[in-house]
Amino acid sequence: MEVRHDPEARAIREAEREQRDDRHRAGRGDWDERDRSVGQIVGDLTSQVAHLARVEAQLAAREVADKAKRGAAGGGMFAAAGAFALYGGAAFALAGGVALALVWPAWLAALAMGVVLFAIAGAVALIGRSMLRRAMPPIPEETMERAREDAAALRGRRER
Repeated sequence: MEVRHDPEARAIREAEREQRDDRHRAGRGDWDERDRSVGQIVGDLTSQVAHLARVEAQLAAREVADKAKRGAAGGGMFAAAGAFALYGGAAFALAGGVALALVWPAWLAALAMGVVLFAIAGAVALIGRSMLRRAMPPIPEETMERAREDAAALRGRRER
């Protein structure tokens, strides 16, 4: 049973091959995979399934960590929206308000600038919200799908 890109699994398989070769050279020239007992096969299957479960758990942990990073980026976008609305918006509002006050009454110029700033902050907040939604829920969906495929493959072999 091959485990995807796992160096530990590769090392285990190589050790098992060497062990078989050592047994073969030690005088069992007629040794064959078919000479193994049912107990040995079940033992190997049990150890391989346990190893597969460990590897899938590690992959799930990595996937959850990646989703948490994406969620943090979305939260950072909300923070950026707030900073923009507070600091950059204040300077922009002042400049725009002064410019509009040349044409409109001062109160109307300030009102127009407030509406524009809230629109900008809302757009940035929506971008941050969509980033958070993509990161949520932090369930390792890809790893779970691979585990389902592995389980189906095991069931398929068992039914033969």
